[in-house]
Amino acid sequence: MAQPRQHHQPCPPTRRRRKRGAAAQGIGRSRGGLSTKCHLVVDALGLPITFEITEGQRHDSKAAAQLVARVLSQCLLADKAYDSDDFRNALAAQGCTPVIPSNGSRAQKLPYDQELYKARSEIECTFNHLKQARRFATRYEKTLRNYAAIVAIGCALLWLRI
Repeated sequence: MAQPRQHHQPCPPTRRRRKRGAAAQGIGRSRGGLSTKCHLVVDALGLPITFEITEGQRHDSKAAAQLVARVLSQCLLADKAYDSDDFRNALAAQGCTPVIPSNGSRAQKLPYDQELYKARSEIECTFNHLKQARRFATRYEKTLRNYAAIVAIGCALLWLRI
């Protein structure tokens, strides 16, 4: 009879290779299932400039600093999820004015231009246009590279207004 564990080790040996799997492909796991977030930077007309894809459970402000560093801007409109001191300091270092409402858990509410913040609806409209494409809204691609290509094609179509 064959012995299942010949050396009586409690677990298989550890791997010393790069980490693979869903997280490397931008697929996150939560109680609701698998999810992916697409972060966009758009211009004043609602046309996408750059994007980044992350796991669904990763907080928005983690990807924001890297994403904003790619684009030079004078003003940044964002929602309450991006309200952190580190992100505001990164924007100030670039010479960018943050128009971000304070998070509910912030002790002192920071002022922001409420009239200018109304223009943030352009960002939501851009996501609405992108989600008209079923492949963008429901991620069918397994790899991050293929899904990023779908997002890039969707962004290019918005620029062409087809």
